[in-house]
Amino acid sequence: MGDLVIGARSGAGEPEGAGGRTARSAESAEPADSVEDTVAQSAEDQGSGADDGPGSTAGEQAGQDTPGAVEPSRERKQRSFWKELPILIGIALILALVIKTFFVQAFSIPSESMQNTLQVGDRVLVDKLTPWFGSEPERGDVVVFHDPGGWLNDEPAPQSNNSFVRGLQDVLSFVGLMPSANEKDLIKRVIAVGGDTVECEGEGPVKVNGIALDEPYVFPGNTPCGTKQFGPVHVPDGRIWVMGDHRGDSLDSRYHMDQPGGGTVPVSDVVGRAFVVAWPLGHWATLPVPDTFDQKGLAALAPYTPPAAGAVGAVGMLPLVRWMRRRRDS
Repeated sequence: MGDLVIGARSGAGEPEGAGGRTARSAESAEPADSVEDTVAQSAEDQGSGADDGPGSTAGEQAGQDTPGAVEPSRERKQRSFWKELPILIGIALILALVIKTFFVQAFSIPSESMQNTLQVGDRVLVDKLTPWFGSEPERGDVVVFHDPGGWLNDEPAPQSNNSFVRGLQDVLSFVGLMPSANEKDLIKRVIAVGGDTVECEGEGPVKVNGIALDEPYVFPGNTPCGTKQFGPVHVPDGRIWVMGDHRGDSLDSRYHMDQPGGGTVPVSDVVGRAFVVAWPLGHWATLPVPDTFDQKGLAALAPYTPPAAGAVGAVGMLPLVRWMRRRRDS
């Protein structure tokens, strides 16, 4: 038995004679215990190979190909998406609110007072960031500002009769995705700033600190003064003088000179500067400062002093001048 096993394991040919067989057996013989251990070890190896071989691989492939093993993962991903969706929407709304409050806000043009620069229904984007850093409106800027008081009628703004539409409009306007129908804001062009003297006689032109403005943005057929000449008007510090580009259809600073501020608008009421027409796409355009406001000498060189106040000041300085002369002569 043992010889047969060993011969089979070795795979070598043997002589036909018994001696040869005996000699081979004698030379290759092993103890019975060793042969049995070898057979047992071989059996274990074969069993182990059978367990770890194709059967195991087939089991793994079967586990991978089983549809039931993939479906729970997909279900978890779908549930995770629907759970995260409200969070994503909330983050988007918060970002939109932050952008509206501190960076950019959309406004709708309700009237013809800024034609042809702006048309009724245009949507403009207003820069609200720079005022936070102390930047003030400059001559030529198109600005949005709150009603200083008495510029707009107190009638409520028209709204949709559909409650759902009204609610949607309120939400979108709150986060700045569409203009609000309830805000009392106006949009005009800054013509003069604090310290300037502005005037317009006859048919114009408008003069700022004695410099005539060339205004190509004025609505065709209008005169620079429109139907309301004015001035000279001194603009107090911290305030601006504004006019619409459609001078014949704009109730601007010219028509509110009898109110507090003499028609000027507080800088603190300015929401921001309109810098682009964003909608409709066919009206898309930037709103730069016209070149006429870059003229040399346009800025006031010295604080404005009324003639009467100047005379009083000169008289009040006479005693001081006489005293200084006496001290010098002595």
